[in-house]
Amino acid sequence: MPSVFVQGRPVDAYPRLAPEARNGKVRRITEVGEEVLHKPCRDVTEFGPDLAALIDDMFLTMYIADGAGLAANQVGVDLRLFVYDCPDDDGVRHVGHIVNPVLEPLETAHRRLLDEAEGCLSVPGATRDVPRPDRAVVRGFDRDGEPVVIEGTGYFARCLAHEADHCEGRLYLDRLAQRERKDALRQMADRRDEVYARRAANIEALSG
Repeated sequence: MPSVFVQGRPVDAYPRLAPEARNGKVRRITEVGEEVLHKPCRDVTEFGPDLAALIDDMFLTMYIADGAGLAANQVGVDLRLFVYDCPDDDGVRHVGHIVNPVLEPLETAHRRLLDEAEGCLSVPGATRDVPRPDRAVVRGFDRDGEPVVIEGTGYFARCLAHEADHCEGRLYLDRLAQRERKDALRQMADRRDEVYARRAANIEALSG
C-alpha cells in the first residue's frame, strides 16, 4: 500500500511540506464569530493564477498553524475550496486541494459514526467529540478545473467532512449541544494565547 496519496493518486515519495507552500504567504486565520465563517461560500468560477496563489497561501498557512486541513473562508475568502495534508487511521498520508467540493451523502447502511475529538484552526485551542461517518467521498475540481474524487476513511474522512462543512458556513461547534459548545468556547478562551504563540514561533522558524 503506498504511504502517500496526492490528489487521490498514489506517489512514491513526497516532501514533508507540499511544494505549494514554498510559494505561499502566511495569511491571518479567521476566528469563530467572524461573518465569513458562518455563511455558505461562493462557487469558484475562475481557474487561474489568482486561485493557484490562494491555494499556495492556504497550504503554508495550514502548516504554520499545525493543521490537517484549511478552508478558504478560514483565511477570509468566501470561496468553496479547501486544502489538506492529513493521515488516515492506517498512517497513510493524503495531500491535496479541492475546489467546489461536494460531500456525497452516504447510505445509512454504509456508514458507521465515530465519536472522536475534533479541533479547528478557527476555534484555537478547543477540542470536542463530534460524531462523523468513518468514510467520506468528496467530488470537486483541482486548480486547473479538472474533476477530482477524493475518498477517505477514519481521521481523513473526518477531515474531509469538517472542511466540506466550512464551505457550507458550518463549524464543528454547530454540531454540538449548547453546553458542549460553551465548554469549547471556554477552552478556546483559556488556550488561545498559547496557540497564537506557537503559530508565531512556527513563522519565526520558517523565516530563520
